[in-house]
Amino acid sequence: MATIDITSKTFESVLDTNEIVLIDFWAGWCAPCRMFAPTYSAASDNHPDVAFAKVDTEAEQTLAAQAGISSIPTLMAFRDKVLVFSQPGAIDAAALEQVIADVRALDIQAIRDGLATDGSRVGS
Repeated sequence: MATIDITSKTFESVLDTNEIVLIDFWAGWCAPCRMFAPTYSAASDNHPDVAFAKVDTEAEQTLAAQAGISSIPTLMAFRDKVLVFSQPGAIDAAALEQVIADVRALDIQAIRDGLATDGSRVGS
């Protein structure tokens, strides 16, 4: 599956229509972002059941700010609309594969229950 570009207008619909969503927050001027791009693209080809999205932080400054992005690249992973991973910095292919495996293995109901117990807001 190819990566998809998302905007503040399409962000929620991407989360709503995919069980697992990885989002790469990047910018064209960022050398580590450009180095990570082929790794991210290759992983998207290997995992057609996962939505691989990209947010251009220059074009989508409001979305990047809402996501709390302070360093790029930043990789975020959502499972059933719950943010379960966020890490700045480019990672290698093996680390990306591990993130994907870990997100797949999560007991999302236990996470939702824990968030609800903490009083945190959980997406519907």
